[in-house]
Amino acid sequence: MTFQTTLKKTGLAALALLALSGVAQAKDVQLALSSWLPPRHPIVVKAIKPWAEKVEEVTEGRVSVRVLGKPLGSPPAHFDMARDGVADITYGLHSFTQDDRFGGSQLGQFSFLGDDAVAASKAFWTVYTEDLNAREEHAGTHLLGLFMHGPGLLHNNLRKIETPADLEGMKIRVPGGYIAGLTEDLGATPLFMSSPEVYEKLSRGVIDGVAFTYEALTAFKLTDDIKYSMTVPGGLYNTSWFLVMDEDKWDEISPEDQQAIDAISGEAFAELVGQAWNDADDAAKEKIDAAGIELYAASAPVLDAVKTAAAQHEKAWAESLPEGEDGTAALARFREMTGVDMSAAQ
Repeated sequence: MTFQTTLKKTGLAALALLALSGVAQAKDVQLALSSWLPPRHPIVVKAIKPWAEKVEEVTEGRVSVRVLGKPLGSPPAHFDMARDGVADITYGLHSFTQDDRFGGSQLGQFSFLGDDAVAASKAFWTVYTEDLNAREEHAGTHLLGLFMHGPGLLHNNLRKIETPADLEGMKIRVPGGYIAGLTEDLGATPLFMSSPEVYEKLSRGVIDGVAFTYEALTAFKLTDDIKYSMTVPGGLYNTSWFLVMDEDKWDEISPEDQQAIDAISGEAFAELVGQAWNDADDAAKEKIDAAGIELYAASAPVLDAVKTAAAQHEKAWAESLPEGEDGTAALARFREMTGVDMSAAQ
């Protein structure tokens, strides 16, 4: 065998190894997204699944996301499931964790944050990531999205709330977080439970009411068990949500595909999911009216009580944040982005 022949064969072998290496590096990544909302919930149908399809599209099939029909754990466990690799991707409420690891997320839970879920979700993503160190608070995962639902209401089946005294003794389901403290300040008894638990507890009389959106009354089939729904300008409360991926799984994806996925996540996903909430709320209002539920605006005495309690919660939250994070400025920036003028509300 000549020297030239040996060199040629060696070169071909090296090229083959490089080709095989390239194939290994370009292997497809298949991801499982644990979803705990009902499969036909508008957020699953109009936001989660379309985003999953978009991931496959922008990565030209190299990354695919399968939205599971049944969750891999309870709703409160979903952040830890992604962090610990039990599921590849999860979503959920920050307040479900029942601890203080997401201190900055309370930005998206207060009263008077806005009536448009698109504007609120985009503001939440922007302010929480830029001003309040959201990525560090979600350590162990890759942060894909942050969002909020439409304005939160107070629904009950006992009486119309015309004064704060009307709330005394009421047992109200809350999703944890800020609204738990607020309802207690107003004289009610807050009971934490996840959304899928509410139907049974309300129909059995374990609770008298629920802090929910318009959409949730229909999504969780509560219209037969609710008689009164009270609104507050900009929402009595809101909930803050995350969409996260297991960090180890994220590292399996090529930098180019990571960039493509990030481009359709973040603010883009906030807009997508916010519009889904808005559309669902609009559809729910018609069903609420048809069900004969009395939808009414909070009275001046109730609104004053909410403002007083809310101001105290906002102050305490701002003071609890780490050094270098200005909660008061973050809230002001948030409300400026959503068009809420608190001076006019006083």
